[in-house]
Amino acid sequence: MQKYLLRLLGFTLILGALPTVIIGIASYYIATQDIEEKVNEGNLQLLQQTQMRVEQTLRSMELSALQFVNSSLVKGSMNEALTGEDFIQVRELMTGLYNMQSKAVVKQAYLMNIEKDWAVSLNGLKLADNMDNKKEFLAYTKQPESIFWNTRDIGSVNTVLEDDTTSELTSAPSETISLVYKIPLTPKTNTPKGLLVVQISTSEIHGGLTAKNTLGNNYVLDKTGMAFLSTASDKEANSEINRIIQDRVSNQLQKQGFFKAKIGDKNMGVSFLSSGNNSWTFVNVVSIEEITKGSKKIALFTAGVCGLILLLVLIFAFYGSRRMYSPIRSLLEFMKKMETDANPERLGTDEWSYIKESLQSLFVSRGRLEKQMQGQSAHLKEFFVLKLFTGQISDSDFMYRSRMYGFPTEWDHLGVLTIQIDNLQDTRYQEQDRELLLFAINNIVGELLPQQARFSPILLNESQVTLLAVSADQAQDLKTYFYQTAELIKSTVEQYLQLQVSIGISASFDKLSYTVKAYGESLTALKSRISLGPDIIVHYEDMEQNGNTETAVYAHLKVVEDQLIQALKDVQLNKAVDIFNQYLSSILHKDGFLHEHHILLMQVMARILLIVQDRGVSVKKVLDGEGDIERFFKLQTREEISLWFQSRLFAPIVRILTEKADTQFLNIADRLVRMIHEQYDQEMTLESCASALNFHPVYLSRVFKKEIGVSFSDYLSEYRMNMAKVMLETTNLKISEIGEKLQYKNISAFIRTFRKTFGMTPGSYRELLDPK
Repeated sequence: MQKYLLRLLGFTLILGALPTVIIGIASYYIATQDIEEKVNEGNLQLLQQTQMRVEQTLRSMELSALQFVNSSLVKGSMNEALTGEDFIQVRELMTGLYNMQSKAVVKQAYLMNIEKDWAVSLNGLKLADNMDNKKEFLAYTKQPESIFWNTRDIGSVNTVLEDDTTSELTSAPSETISLVYKIPLTPKTNTPKGLLVVQISTSEIHGGLTAKNTLGNNYVLDKTGMAFLSTASDKEANSEINRIIQDRVSNQLQKQGFFKAKIGDKNMGVSFLSSGNNSWTFVNVVSIEEITKGSKKIALFTAGVCGLILLLVLIFAFYGSRRMYSPIRSLLEFMKKMETDANPERLGTDEWSYIKESLQSLFVSRGRLEKQMQGQSAHLKEFFVLKLFTGQISDSDFMYRSRMYGFPTEWDHLGVLTIQIDNLQDTRYQEQDRELLLFAINNIVGELLPQQARFSPILLNESQVTLLAVSADQAQDLKTYFYQTAELIKSTVEQYLQLQVSIGISASFDKLSYTVKAYGESLTALKSRISLGPDIIVHYEDMEQNGNTETAVYAHLKVVEDQLIQALKDVQLNKAVDIFNQYLSSILHKDGFLHEHHILLMQVMARILLIVQDRGVSVKKVLDGEGDIERFFKLQTREEISLWFQSRLFAPIVRILTEKADTQFLNIADRLVRMIHEQYDQEMTLESCASALNFHPVYLSRVFKKEIGVSFSDYLSEYRMNMAKVMLETTNLKISEIGEKLQYKNISAFIRTFRKTFGMTPGSYRELLDPK
């Protein structure tokens, strides 16, 4: 009896003790890891908040200083030699310097004219030679940047200058930091006319750092890896940490990260976050011992619970062994009782705390993100209009972009206006001013025409091009509207720029896909300046009525030729063949070209051969002597012409460009990035892109990782997540619809990826954008 009782008791103890010990150890390990992860996440959030506060202060100061530098007061003053008699102008300059105060209080500000030998500060006007810190300012002129922040000590700068005036500012941290603007800002020069130097106390910036607390100590490193916003003890104790961080940021190109290091006899956890604007790195250092204090308490609690469970197991096992007829039942009742008393609810509270912190952080940065998006919106609009004019975007995709970027959507017909400068001779402008003048004309058109009547004006091939949107059906009304708009633009350009321009107007059309053809029509209309003279407005339909339609066909062929050349440069054989077949259809189906198609084809062949010549490859590697040329002139049918170009020109050129890509890459990474930006909402893999570009996937992966710095899949995922944010901000699509549009078959995978990228779910992000 006792033997059986001991066996039963021993078996019961093992059965109860082993899971208890395993669960206790696992609970302690999981709790320890979870605490460290939560502390690291909290530190990173604090660093992000710190970065936003500091950079917002610096950015505000930069904008105030830039506005002051670009003011007419400063520009006029830089050409004058100010003296004490110019007290009104000096007072205005001092007022402008004082008004640069933003979130940070300006300790001192200087506007220095090196050429005229004067300097204005918050204290007044003095000669530049009499300034105590003149050597420091001269050191600033040797820096390669036109705008930069200096975090170095003034005295050390002067010492460096006495030894070598070309040395970099590599002194000790200063109690102030200086914002330096070279005047003029462009072009970059080591001999500027003057400087604007704004000095603020490091205590102003240090106020934006999170104070010491249980989550560690924060400080900032400059771009050379020196801590300039920290205590002296921190600088000495953390020198090795700072070296490791600088190595990771500069050599390994890490923007943020976490690692453990030992300072003296203490193990420390280090989180860092690199800033992209001024190359500063925000650092948080926390003691691992402080992190694990909570886990030690959990260990004691877990050990106590396990000991209690073991005691209960021992009592119930002994009692059960005494009751040989009901041991299993007693054990089941005990387990049920334990499950009823258990309360495993913990994770929800931690997640809510994490989400709450993330929302607070994102709410603070919402204004800054909106400003950045507004600044990028204009460039994106011009980019998509340019793609429309070059035939690189479909009607459906562009209509979606129209709703996203505020392009006109309520229109019946469209028209293209192309503006070209007639002649710069006998004007106040030089030939090198042509691009700047076109940019000015583009701005005039954008301000003159309401947004609901036009798409974003663009510059294309030395022309200013505008796509007009009209809600009218009658042909005469459309023609009148186009003429009136062109006359308004022309008279405004002559009024403000004293410049003669000519405007070509295309025929009206009702599909966005006709934009490329309409652009060719407007260029054709402008060619009539040869016979009609400059300073004119010409409608394509007027030329067509006068029998000049053949010129428009030639212009359209020129556009198709450009597309063919681009397809070959992109090593897209199938696309080149398709475009060439379209070209053949245009020249062989017209009676007027039947006797000159060989001339047109020779012109195309010459442009194609220039591709390999530009790559430094002999034409002999493509054409095999005079036999190929003789065969070319004997081609009689469309099929023979297509086969000859495909086999004797396109295929060899694609092969040569592919071989050259092994050593030059041929901008493969840029083309892959462009494919991602254009096809992110389609099914795409590295293999499909490799097939489209005629490269091996492994080779593409290696080139992309080397050029971009991240893998293809990571870049695609990150871009899709950024587009998901855009859709959440600008559309009313459901989250599941956005996930499907971004090729996520499983909505859970989309939400998980979004949360991993931005630290919150799509639903939470949308609620943040539109709080109820």
